[in-house]
Amino acid sequence: MALIKSIRGFSPEIGEDCFLAENATLIGQIKMGKQCSIWFNAVVRGDVSPIIMGNQVNVQDGAVIHATYQRNETRIGNQVSIAHNAIVHGCTIEDKVLIGMGAIVMDGVLVKTGAIIGAGAVVLQNTVIESGQIWAGNPAKFIKNTNEFTQSEIERIAGAYPMYAAWFDEKSS
Repeated sequence: MALIKSIRGFSPEIGEDCFLAENATLIGQIKMGKQCSIWFNAVVRGDVSPIIMGNQVNVQDGAVIHATYQRNETRIGNQVSIAHNAIVHGCTIEDKVLIGMGAIVMDGVLVKTGAIIGAGAVVLQNTVIESGQIWAGNPAKFIKNTNEFTQSEIERIAGAYPMYAAWFDEKSS
């Protein structure tokens, strides 16, 4: 069973049909939408500021989501994939976004709808990534705009995670 911990009077609010891996950690002021999944060794730590997630958000293995005390909460829209070992900290991620493996998204960043952050990218504080853009590198820079295929891939990946989560449902094994 996942570690779900209250702190400062706040407890995680978990939406319907969510999957929490046995060693996922959820702490404090977290509000999750429907069909979200928090995977193995992922940490969502709402101890200092709120973390608010929409529907079909997947936080993959080893990813960390946190915020900044008295400055930046973390807001994540619908159909967002936060890949393995990514760090999302005190920022706003709009809908249908892919955060690549090992990427770091820092305080005050705004990632608009349909954007992709490449694997290993470091998005510096207060950067604004416009809708449909792909950013990569360290520090992250604009690479190119998405196309119809990459947009459909963002949705395909986010849509696949509720299916993967169902594989872990004891009733279906």
